[in-house]
Amino acid sequence: MQKTKPFHRRKVVVVFFGCMLALVLLGGRLAYLMIVRSEYYAALAQDLHEREREIKAARGKILDRNGVVLADNRTVCTVSVIHSQIKEPERVTQVLAKELDMEPEEVRKRVEKVSSIERIRKNVDKEIGDRIRNYNLAGVKVDEDYRRYYPYGSMASKVLGFTGADNQGIIGLEVEYEKKLSGTPGRILTLTDARGVELADTGERRQEPVAGNDLVISMDYNIQQYAEQAARRVMEQKQADSVSILIMNPSNGEIYAMTNVPEFDLNDPYTLPAAAQQDSGQSRQDALNQMWRNGCINDTYEPGSTFKIITAAAGLDAGVVTLEDHFSCPGFKIVEDRRIRCHKVGGHGAENFLQATQNSCNPVFIEVGLRLGTDRYFSYFEQFGLKEKTGIDLPGEAATIMHRKENVGQVELATIAFGQSFQITPVQLAATVSSIINGGIRITPHFGVSVQSGDGALLEVLRYEEDNRILSEETSETMRYLLEQVVDGGSGKNAYIEGYRIGGKTATSETLPRSANKYISSFIGFAPADDPQVLGLCIINNPQGVYYGGTIAAPVIREMFENILPYLGIEKSAASFDR
Repeated sequence: MQKTKPFHRRKVVVVFFGCMLALVLLGGRLAYLMIVRSEYYAALAQDLHEREREIKAARGKILDRNGVVLADNRTVCTVSVIHSQIKEPERVTQVLAKELDMEPEEVRKRVEKVSSIERIRKNVDKEIGDRIRNYNLAGVKVDEDYRRYYPYGSMASKVLGFTGADNQGIIGLEVEYEKKLSGTPGRILTLTDARGVELADTGERRQEPVAGNDLVISMDYNIQQYAEQAARRVMEQKQADSVSILIMNPSNGEIYAMTNVPEFDLNDPYTLPAAAQQDSGQSRQDALNQMWRNGCINDTYEPGSTFKIITAAAGLDAGVVTLEDHFSCPGFKIVEDRRIRCHKVGGHGAENFLQATQNSCNPVFIEVGLRLGTDRYFSYFEQFGLKEKTGIDLPGEAATIMHRKENVGQVELATIAFGQSFQITPVQLAATVSSIINGGIRITPHFGVSVQSGDGALLEVLRYEEDNRILSEETSETMRYLLEQVVDGGSGKNAYIEGYRIGGKTATSETLPRSANKYISSFIGFAPADDPQVLGLCIINNPQGVYYGGTIAAPVIREMFENILPYLGIEKSAASFDR
């Protein structure tokens, strides 16, 4: 009996200390959870009992150089339902189906779906959203939202681009400057119980959204309008497949206008024209992608005789030709086993290089290309920046398609010299010609000028590289004179404007396959010729009837300049009245 007492006493002591140890451990754990991990578990509890609804941030506006709003926002609504709070499901179904013009069965499926929150429709007009809100239906939420709105519809559609349902940029400047235009979304936080039912009298917590910044671009609304009107007019007159016009400042690369007609409605970007309607699937998406393509930067083409500007600049800079060099054009030139003809079947006869440029004589430019040789010609090709993309601030710029140097023989060199057998983008041609005539400084074509806050405060001036010399000032001056003579009595005479000094070059190139008899007519011009401030490029794809660039494209640029030059305050020169 006495032996069992110490045993039980020890057992009690062991159990006592065991319990004390357990209590200490539990107390320590509780202290750890309540003190050290308190913020973590408080956040979990908050998350469990809060329902979150996003508030979209207003997207920054896109403004032209004069402050005209080209892309704006409209207030719309998002209509949602919270299953656990709905008291009259059938009435909710009928009201939403009626106001949102939806099938009752489609609405009923969403109303009856057991989820924390179910979206019925986005981008609902504010007027409709307000009507739904006034019904005071339990479980129905109407949150204000933003939808992108383009005041001028199709104007500059392939430049501005548009946004998707989530208000993010899809194409054009909208996607290129996404980070600057998009803001920071806000949130609406509502307290609920464990079943997800909102707690009465607790209210809502809001984290206000931060609006995006505004983008100021170099486009001029009025010049863009001139360009689109001119492009549509010539497209209709010549029954062409498409027409592209680009207007820019050759001294700094700012683009005043860029149009590729036909354009599309930015407020309805997923509707195809009747002639291009597709049933569904990949064929429809392909048609949409084609409709959205910006021909000035996404597509390449054979530039034809406008590329003779590059050949002439390289030849003059290298010293293989001068304006006074004499040539003879019999109407063709034989290179190895090929007979390459001039556009004038009977030939131009005796002519100097100035006259050959005025006449756009293929045999003379073939001779200049052969004098340069493959190595030196390709060296200038790279020096002028033609092997690289321009760096324009639009997505999807295509690269130049050129022969490998090791595969270029005399025949290939001859055709390259007058602008055939390779392809470049229109914006690449415009940027290179700008650099040749502006004193020899390579420029970066661009739209973005600055970023500012919603109240107009300047936040950032966008910078572009403009200090890479590609040509001597002397050669640049000679090229301006040479191209002025092309307009002042040469193949570009239809671009002449009395009182202004205009320079430029025409082109008529045949598309592949040559047997299709389809042509691209173009003209690139600039003014004033002695101090270029505006450069214009017009490209007409597959015109019907007369297709010569000097006949149908040069007058388009003349018409543009007749409107643009006075608008920009460029005065007529007294010297230009004497032809």
